[in-house]
Amino acid sequence: MPTTAELLRANLHEVFGRDASVRRRAIEAAFAPDAVFTDPEHTTTGWDGIEQTAEALLGAAPDDFVFVEDGLVYESAEAGALPWAFGPPGAPVVHGIDIITVRGGRIASLVTLVHP
Repeated sequence: MPTTAELLRANLHEVFGRDASVRRRAIEAAFAPDAVFTDPEHTTTGWDGIEQTAEALLGAAPDDFVFVEDGLVYESAEAGALPWAFGPPGAPVVHGIDIITVRGGRIASLVTLVHP
């Protein structure tokens, strides 16, 4: 069973990474089928919604924009948080934090807070 830190990193680097060939597998491994994802613009539920959200965000961003860890991981068995930055390498244009709750070794909910 993955740790909370591993789930946070899988979300940031694989689900919201640029390699679309690993995205769906990563979503199904890291998220519960009924997971709820909320960001400042909307809320979606389930694997399809999470996949569509990641694809839309990355598709709208310039090709050199990537997510990187931007601080320490905070975790317990049931919850965790990971600060991140998004933009070209070394020059992020937005900062945020992902906050998850964990159920049965998978992400049950993900809330993303953003600071431009």
